[in-house]
Amino acid sequence: MHRDIDTTLLRAFVVVAETGGMTSAGRILNLTQAAVSQQIKRLEELFGTELFDRSKRQIALSAGGERLLSYAQRIISLNDEIYGLMTSPEFEGEVRLGVPHDLLGTFVPPILKSFAQAWPRVQVTLVGLNTPILLERLNAGEIDLTLTTEITPQGAHGALFADQLVWAGAKGGEAYLRQPLPLSMGCADCAFRTPAIEALRRSGQDWRLLINDGHMEPMLVMVAADLAIAVMLTSTLPDGLQILPTGNRLPDLPKFYINLHVPEIGASDVCLELARHIRHEFATRFQSSSVSSPSSEKAA
Repeated sequence: MHRDIDTTLLRAFVVVAETGGMTSAGRILNLTQAAVSQQIKRLEELFGTELFDRSKRQIALSAGGERLLSYAQRIISLNDEIYGLMTSPEFEGEVRLGVPHDLLGTFVPPILKSFAQAWPRVQVTLVGLNTPILLERLNAGEIDLTLTTEITPQGAHGALFADQLVWAGAKGGEAYLRQPLPLSMGCADCAFRTPAIEALRRSGQDWRLLINDGHMEPMLVMVAADLAIAVMLTSTLPDGLQILPTGNRLPDLPKFYINLHVPEIGASDVCLELARHIRHEFATRFQSSSVSSPSSEKAA
């Protein structure tokens, strides 16, 4: 006998699997933790098997959950594509989104994925540059909207996300102990470069640039090889790197804000819809970090 599967239950399962918890899934689904737990229970009863291993400290997929996940993701993706196709054919065309290099990997993929599912007829063109150049391109009409990393909250709706700028080095590395301090930094228009160098100057720390490049890959290679240290947002710290302690050798760094800039006049409907989608995703999917000063942390 055929049984219909409730996509609401599948969506709850997918979000719990992707976020690793009922509470975090509830924030995205706009449900209480108890409601999400109940939906998972109903799906387990439907299939007659447990989908999560709850014996561990952090929730993990069971064998049955692992078997279901890819199928559930495909069903939800197709469901959202059909819904977007049938209910919003008026949104089509191209929108040009600017994003600073360091935000591309951490924040952008899930945002663009969910937007594409909701608005399959819209083509998003991604422009990856440093914040000052992105703002120049926005003012010149060369892009439609842009994310930025700035030391103050900006934009009509304020900051999307607040995060701490930190010193980053290879795990177990010693580059931060060398004199002069070897730095791997973005080029002159990098938003993080000026406050980092000013902090070093105020502390009397001697430093030298080993790499001066606008792309993330060469910078990260130098840091991962323990040849230099870098500055980055806590949320964008990749595996293999650690936050370095501030104090005698490294000065404290300021907090930064991820802002969204949209033209005050002349923005297209699809541009405004992508802006609305970005704000919603940051509000539900990402939490502003309450990062304390890293001065109390110890280098591993």
